[in-house]
Amino acid sequence: MARRSSKYDPYEGLHREDEAPAVAPPCWLCGRPTGKTIVWHHPVPKSRGGRDVVPMHPICQQTLIANFTNSELQRHAMDVEGLLANPNVRKFVDWVAKKDPDFTATITKKQR
Repeated sequence: MARRSSKYDPYEGLHREDEAPAVAPPCWLCGRPTGKTIVWHHPVPKSRGGRDVVPMHPICQQTLIANFTNSELQRHAMDVEGLLANPNVRKFVDWVAKKDPDFTATITKKQR
């Protein structure tokens, strides 16, 4: 039988559903504030040993996945400027800069 209360609450430091964070973190790729949906993206893929995560819009993550392989993402690591050097990604970031943080759209198939 489970205890009703415990000395240690494993969820003590986490936000409750009714508590929204005061300031939305900016998207790692485009720099806009994140909306209601935040994707925690591994800049270096987990399959390549990546452990760090960064906040992103779902549409920004889909763009990265469509334009880069895991090997390329591993080479760029945490270098956003290197990713923005890709003309497709730069064009996307310039386009999405004027959109609402919760904006979503379909992304084209992989460009590789």
